[in-house]
Amino acid sequence: MSQEHESTPQEPMEKNQDLALLPLRNTVLFPQVVVPLAVGRPKSVRLIEDAVKHEKPIAVLTQRNAETDDPVAGDLYEIGTVARILKVVKIANDNYSVIIQGQKRIRLNEITQEEPYFIGNFDVLEPEAELSPEQQVEIEALFLNLKSTAKQVVKFIPEMPKEASQMVDGVNDPGQLCDFVVANMENTPEEKQAILETVDLKERLTKVVTLLARQLEVLRVSDKIQSQIKEEIDKNQREYYLRQQLKAIKEQLGELDGEGGDLEDIAQAIEEANLPKEVEEVCRKQMNRLRMMQPASSEYGVTRTYLETLLDIPWSKSTEDKLNIQEARTILDEDHYDLDKVKKRIIEYLAVRKLKNDMKGPILCLVGPPGVGKTSLGRSVARALGRKFVRISLGGVHDESEIRGHRRTYVGALPGRIVQALRKAGTNNPVFMLDEVDKIGRDFRGDPSAALLEVLDPAQNHNFSDHYMEVPVDLSNVLFVATANQLDTISAPLRDRMDVIEIPGYTAQDKHHISRQYLIPKALESHGITEENLRIDDEALDIIIRNYTREAGVRSLERRIADIARGVAVKVAENLGKSEEESQEISMTVAPDDIADYLGPERYQYEVAQRTSSPGVATGLAWTAAGGDILFIESTRMPGKGELVLTGQLGDVMKESVRAALSYIRSRAEDYELAPNFMRENDIHIHVPAGAIPKDGPSAGITMYISLLSLLTGVKVRSDVAMSGEITLRGNVLPVGGIKEKVLAAHRSGIKRIILPARNKKDLMDVSEDIQKELDFHFVEHVSVLPELVFEEGAWTIGGEKASDEASAE
Repeated sequence: MSQEHESTPQEPMEKNQDLALLPLRNTVLFPQVVVPLAVGRPKSVRLIEDAVKHEKPIAVLTQRNAETDDPVAGDLYEIGTVARILKVVKIANDNYSVIIQGQKRIRLNEITQEEPYFIGNFDVLEPEAELSPEQQVEIEALFLNLKSTAKQVVKFIPEMPKEASQMVDGVNDPGQLCDFVVANMENTPEEKQAILETVDLKERLTKVVTLLARQLEVLRVSDKIQSQIKEEIDKNQREYYLRQQLKAIKEQLGELDGEGGDLEDIAQAIEEANLPKEVEEVCRKQMNRLRMMQPASSEYGVTRTYLETLLDIPWSKSTEDKLNIQEARTILDEDHYDLDKVKKRIIEYLAVRKLKNDMKGPILCLVGPPGVGKTSLGRSVARALGRKFVRISLGGVHDESEIRGHRRTYVGALPGRIVQALRKAGTNNPVFMLDEVDKIGRDFRGDPSAALLEVLDPAQNHNFSDHYMEVPVDLSNVLFVATANQLDTISAPLRDRMDVIEIPGYTAQDKHHISRQYLIPKALESHGITEENLRIDDEALDIIIRNYTREAGVRSLERRIADIARGVAVKVAENLGKSEEESQEISMTVAPDDIADYLGPERYQYEVAQRTSSPGVATGLAWTAAGGDILFIESTRMPGKGELVLTGQLGDVMKESVRAALSYIRSRAEDYELAPNFMRENDIHIHVPAGAIPKDGPSAGITMYISLLSLLTGVKVRSDVAMSGEITLRGNVLPVGGIKEKVLAAHRSGIKRIILPARNKKDLMDVSEDIQKELDFHFVEHVSVLPELVFEEGAWTIGGEKASDEASAE
């Protein structure tokens, strides 16, 4: 057989004729339609070769399932088409390209042969020859409708050749036009097979007109969509083309420097960002101004930076709160020991937040001495809530613009620290830690604490005004946590806006627990050693706490533990450098006798007994920004002219307390068996050691009184007694503040008896019961009962003034 074969006309088919059967996949052959085929299945190749050789027509049936490679009789439709082979081209071995033309519809009666290919017995299907006049009219109407619809479909298909419309007009046989149209439509093989099986002409015309009308409607909608898309694309292409031209012109003029002229990213960011309406309007306005500016101008950079800052603010981005009360308790307990008041307040906030989603963020202010965990507590709050954490240090801030930002008219203008922290957080509901809020300064540049009034007011901070932003910023979702060492330096209006939670210092027992749970594991990890390398026994740890640190917090204690860890780390590192024979496992247990090897001699000693071993010295209790402390009041007298000398950097209030105490003693000189004129020939000098540290306040009044009384009567004060209270000219003892801090300081210093004003008894509820059990508390209303409580037992024999009816001691 040649590579290419042209067929000759074949005889018309007769009824009940046996024909070779060619199965087709996904193709339906209609009468009078020419179809190219690729033949590659062995049976089909053999069939084509024999049909060409004997110049016989073939029967073509479509497979019900195109995936079937070797179909049987049941896999084929019964209605098909008899076809003649027009052309055969051999492409490769056992692979032909065949062009066939359908002739008539046929029906399969039976398969008479299966090998080497199918041969079947077929009948020709012809439509009814005679039609009634009414049927002819209906067929003609359907025929005209089919022609009209087909020509409209051709217009909507660009890839259809121009001659297609003429071909439709040139077909005058309704049946032939039906087959031609369906053969060229994009329908499924099942739909085409249904048309092929429809022999009745009227029914076939009706089905084809319906299919074609549906396709015409689809094409119309598709064309409409395509037109809209094309218009949008043309518009975008036009804008792109014009912008590219503008960019090229600016490049030629030298007005474009790098990314300066490329504003598309910013414009797109404005469109995609979910900005508040007011902010979006400002962004669009600034964007339009930016497009009109020359990149080389200074205003261009200022405007561009302002736009980028606006877009960086997380206007609508927020994190979802973890409102699990139990989990929050666990996290707070893991990170911090004690601090029950703070934990209780945070748990309360979470509980209310869980019940009321639109709750405004509270303003917490943690007040306490350094090193008690105020700043780290803010991180724990953020972790418990599942929020971002941002710390803003306000210590030493003097300029109001640090809070509110600079106006954009200034060179190098920037937003304030609040807005910058919001940008850094990336969400609109972070936890803001305002650190050292008590150390804000003020000068000619303004008062930053006044600027914080708006920030920390839940009724106002939903519209916080930053000078640089010029649009309101919503801070109502932010949880503000401020820290301070003392409240006195915070302005009254700012203090009024915050929920103050006082954090006292730790007891020695608290420090012991904190060291075991937090400080020692942290030191081991940070120095690369393990628990097997270093152990500190309980007695040694207590010595470190008592004799090597004196603080309310635990920072110094953490440093001392780190000192020991570094000493062990040196030995571990040296051991790693030795050979296997020389090396040995390092396991150190620090006992009391070993502490000096790591930390040197003891830094603090309790010298209360030594300091009060002579008359004129009394021990008072003081509150400082670093927690409570003990205070020695020393008095001495010398020949003179009755002058009162005060030293030790005493404030005005403390100086007045000294004068009030001295006046009271002079008014009771006879009761204390003192010479009425004892001040005429003597000068009295009162000194408060640690002279470099300023001291003030009325709480040392009764200590001044006891110091002077001890000096003038020659009676020593007990070494284990400390006191605090304000004195009046009539000898009444008034309440003072900082009771818990003072009691803790006394406990740390080895004091056993504490004298306090009677009206301060209620403040002991903040002191743990363990400490209360170790101390002997006495609450007084009048100084007349003090001598018997503070002077050495049996030493006060002066039959002086008796206590008044109101005075009492417990």
